[in-house]
Amino acid sequence: MRPFRIRLTFTLMIMIGISMVGAGITMAQVFKKSHISALEDNMIREINLLSRTFDFHPTQGEGEMAYYTREAKGLAALTDSRVTFILKDGTVFGDSESDPLHMDNHNNREEIVDAVNKGFGNAIRYSSTLKEDMLYVAVPVVSAGKYDGFIRLSLSLKSVDEGVRKGWTLMAGGLAILFVVAAIVSYRVAAGLTSPIEKITKVAGKISGLEYDARVDMQRKDEIGQLAKAINGMADSLQNQMQTIRDNEDLLQSVLDNMTSGILLVASDGSIALINPAAEDMLDVRSGELQGRSFNELKKYYELTKLIKDGITEREIIHVERSVYRPEETILQLDGVPMLGEDQSFKGMLFLLQDVTAIRRLENMRSEFVANVSHELKTPVAAVKGFSETLLGGGVKDEETARSFLQIIYDESERLNRLISDILDLSKIESKASPMDYAPVHLASFCASIMDTMTTVAKKKRITLHSNIPEELFAEADEDKLRQILINLLSNAVNYTQDGGKVELNIQDDQNAEGLEKVLIKVSDTGIGIPKKDQPRIFERFYRVDKARSRGSGGTGLGLSIVKHLVEQHHGEISVESEVGIGTTFTVELPMLQE
Repeated sequence: MRPFRIRLTFTLMIMIGISMVGAGITMAQVFKKSHISALEDNMIREINLLSRTFDFHPTQGEGEMAYYTREAKGLAALTDSRVTFILKDGTVFGDSESDPLHMDNHNNREEIVDAVNKGFGNAIRYSSTLKEDMLYVAVPVVSAGKYDGFIRLSLSLKSVDEGVRKGWTLMAGGLAILFVVAAIVSYRVAAGLTSPIEKITKVAGKISGLEYDARVDMQRKDEIGQLAKAINGMADSLQNQMQTIRDNEDLLQSVLDNMTSGILLVASDGSIALINPAAEDMLDVRSGELQGRSFNELKKYYELTKLIKDGITEREIIHVERSVYRPEETILQLDGVPMLGEDQSFKGMLFLLQDVTAIRRLENMRSEFVANVSHELKTPVAAVKGFSETLLGGGVKDEETARSFLQIIYDESERLNRLISDILDLSKIESKASPMDYAPVHLASFCASIMDTMTTVAKKKRITLHSNIPEELFAEADEDKLRQILINLLSNAVNYTQDGGKVELNIQDDQNAEGLEKVLIKVSDTGIGIPKKDQPRIFERFYRVDKARSRGSGGTGLGLSIVKHLVEQHHGEISVESEVGIGTTFTVELPMLQE
């Protein structure tokens, strides 16, 4: 904007300078013409005065010419001008500067011609005699009987030119001062015109630099003020629109970031235009690692990259499931749709990735559950049916054998009853149909009653039961469900411990990383132990490490699954440590106070 201000200043100065020079030339011309006109008038008056006061003599040849020449020189000294007497036929009869005998006929001189026609004549021309510009004025003079011709006065214009030069000098000084003043005024005027534009331009630059809160602080009513108002209005509108865009982008980004499903947008050229955190987690890539790069970077997932390539090539809807390994197997459901522009041009493919591993695992578990339930129900039912048919058929005559058959029928019905009861309990727990009834529980006395219950079973196998529980320890829990947890864990410990073994129950208080108090319950045994490969699955329904041993112990395969769900309802955690042939320890961690 500075160059524009300077250009505007120079433009104003040039215009003013041209105007001033033009005015000066005009004034100089007017001055010169008025000065010359005044000289002409004065010279005419002098000629008229001479025509009345000069002593004219009758023409007497060369003597007269000498007379007039001598008189012309005298008059020239008085009038400070050149005096020339010219006869009517143009002959020079006397001159104050030159010898008339050597002078040309003046009949065709401009001032003489004008004097004949208009009564006086004037002319300005270069004098070859005096070698300078001269002003000539001639007036016809008639003296009865004495003179009939012209008196011509001529005056050098040197004095006029000197006057003009002096005038130019004075004018140049004045013009210089005026020009400086004009320059200052021009700069101020230019600054007054460009300063608001500079402010507007500066604000426009800030707005283009994404400073949308910039405004023009200007209170004017002219066109510049209207422009500033328009700029501010535009900035307000732009700021509102950008805020709306930012809000929408934040909302969209928040949706993308918090989606549990993966979003993968592949442009028509094969570059990945968008990938959200869920997709990055599913594909095991770091944040921003694939953005803007080719989908072929996913080369370790061959099936996935093949599907993406087919989608871009075929431009058709895709709905498939594929397994990927990272390194564990993950089942991904892939839905792809082609992205089309307003002109129906192909923009790329949008893929929705969903991790259905848990769903498929749940479906498998459901199938396994149905199969296990069917199998577990079929075994006691088959036993009851078989022995009942034998008894009803009268094939057993011995009373002792019949009693053993009836005992088997009774045991299998009890087993069937326990299985149905556990299934109902597990269903009720998983559906959260049974509300939690929290209350303070004195753990020492509470566990003493449970240990008394387990003593009878333990004595049959000569298993030693031992407990270590602080007398002052309390915990907030659902007493019935806590009892079910401990009985299940202790029953398992007794059932899977060989005769003469040992089972311990240890409870103590502790604090977690956040400083909240918790209760640690540990049930340890010296039993057969659990292999490492089976430990992650022992809390699944109907999962048994040793199926023959489990059925022999009367277990249903649902006890630990029920325990896990009851512990989670208490906002706790359960873990296991075990070595084959040495023993097993189950650790239950419960908060001391429920929230």
